[in-house]
Amino acid sequence: MKVKLLLATTLLALAAFAAAQVADDVKKTAKDTGHETKKVTKKAAHGTKKAAHKTGEATEGAAKKTGHVAKKGAKKTASGVKKGAEKTEDAVKK
Repeated sequence: MKVKLLLATTLLALAAFAAAQVADDVKKTAKDTGHETKKVTKKAAHGTKKAAHKTGEATEGAAKKTGHVAKKGAKKTASGVKKGAEKTEDAVKK
């Protein structure tokens, strides 16, 4: 009888130990998965930030070029208006 009791106790202890080991392994796996997910998310966010920065730079460059072209066009228009006004003035004087 003592042998059966000792065997049953040992079996229960091993089962409890195995269950605890499985729970610990699951906990470690979940922690590792969370850590890897965090790393991937940081990398993705960094890539998004870099892309947004580059988009901002491109937009700024395009805006500068647009402003430059508009300024040149305004100067040419003003020059044309001035010449037209001078010709009108000359024609009126005659």
